[in-house]
Amino acid sequence: MLRWILFFAFYIFLDWYSFQSFKTITKHRVIYFVYWFLSALVLGNFIYQILLNPSHLKVLTHAKSYAFGFLLVVLVPKLIVLIVLGVEDLVRFPKGVYCYFRKEKKESGYFPERRAFISKVAIGLAAIPFASLLYGIFKGKYDFRVLKYTLHFEDLPAAFDGYRITQISDIHSGSFDNREKIEYAVDLINEQESDTILFTGDMVNNLASEMIPWKETFGRLKAKDGKFSVLGNHDYGDYVEWDSKADKAKNLEDLKTIQKEIGFVLILNDSRFLEKGGERIALVGVENWGRGHFKKAGNLRQAVSKINANDFKILMSHDPSHWEDKVLDDPYHYHLTLSGHTHGMQFGIEIPGWVKWSPIKWRYKYWAGIYKVKGQLINVNRGFGFLGFPGRVGIWPEITVIELKKGPENA
Repeated sequence: MLRWILFFAFYIFLDWYSFQSFKTITKHRVIYFVYWFLSALVLGNFIYQILLNPSHLKVLTHAKSYAFGFLLVVLVPKLIVLIVLGVEDLVRFPKGVYCYFRKEKKESGYFPERRAFISKVAIGLAAIPFASLLYGIFKGKYDFRVLKYTLHFEDLPAAFDGYRITQISDIHSGSFDNREKIEYAVDLINEQESDTILFTGDMVNNLASEMIPWKETFGRLKAKDGKFSVLGNHDYGDYVEWDSKADKAKNLEDLKTIQKEIGFVLILNDSRFLEKGGERIALVGVENWGRGHFKKAGNLRQAVSKINANDFKILMSHDPSHWEDKVLDDPYHYHLTLSGHTHGMQFGIEIPGWVKWSPIKWRYKYWAGIYKVKGQLINVNRGFGFLGFPGRVGIWPEITVIELKKGPENA
C-alpha cells in the first residue's frame, strides 16, 4: 500500500509540475480543463482496473492492459517535461536563492520569455513519445514484419540446402482484439511457403481457453513438412491462482490438446527428425528454462537422448537465457537455436545497419535477431503478439523466415 501511495503522490506532483508548462504558454481555460480531465480519467481508470477490480490473475487482463497502456501514454510525456523544466529550475535555483537574500528580486534569474520558450520545447519533445505510444497501441501492435535470413552451415546435409523455416513465437492469444489483423498475419505466414513452421512458445497469456476463439484461424497454418512447437513460461498457467493443482494440470493438458487440434506437434524435452532425400536433421524441443525466477523444466540431456552427437541440430527453446547459460557449453553442438520470450520489450529503436536498441538489453544479452557464439547460432524472435502494454513502438511483431544453405559458415 505504501508503494501505491508514493506512486500516486508522485503522479499528482508530476501532473502539477507539467501543468506549469501549459500555464506558461497559454491562458486558455479550455486547455486547462482538457489537461486535468484526461489526467483524472486515465488515473481513475487505472485505479479502478488495477486496485478496485478484483481478479485472480497476477498478470494484466485485457482491461487492465489498456489501463496500464494509457497511463504510460500520459505518464511518459510528463516525465519528459519534468526533465526539461527541471534542468532549467536546477540551474536557476541557486541564483534565485542568492538574489533573494541580497534583496535583488529583479535579478532572480527568472525570464518569462525564456521560460515560455523552454516550456514549448518541453511540450514539443513530450509530443514525440505521446504520439508514438498512441500509434503503438492502435497500429503498431499489428504492424507485422517478415524478417528473412539466409544462414550457411558447412555440415548441413546436402538434401536440406535451401530448406526454409518459418518461426513464430509468443502468440499471446489472450491479448488479441482484432480478428481481421490476425487473419491477415496467418495469411502472411502461409505466403512464405516454408517447408516447416516452428512455434517457440507462449501461445496464451494464462488460460488454455484464450486460444479457443483462435483455433480455426491458426489451424489454417500449413507447411509441407509439418508444424512443431514447444511451451513458453506463460503456457503452464503459473500466473493464475488455481483452486487446485488438478485444475492447473487440466489447463495445461487442455492447451496441449488445442495445439494438437490446430496441427502442431508439441515437442517436450524430446526430438524429431526432419527427413529429405535420404538425409535428416534433428529437431530438438525443450520445455521452458529461464534464468532467475522463471520455470526451469527444460532438460537438454533428455531431449537429445534419441539423436547422435554428429546430427545436424535445430533446437527450440523459448527463453534465450537457456542458450546462454546451458546450450552454448553443452557437449553437443547445436547449429541453430530458435527462441523468443523477450518481445524486444515491445519498445525500442531499430534502424538496420545503424541502431538496434531496447531497454530489454539490460536484462537479456541476446534479445532480438541473429547472434553467433562459439560457432553456434541463435535467432531470438521479437514475438507475434503482445503482453502487458497493449502495443508496440519501434519493435514490431515478427514473422521470421530462415533459409538454410550449405556452404561456408556465417561470420
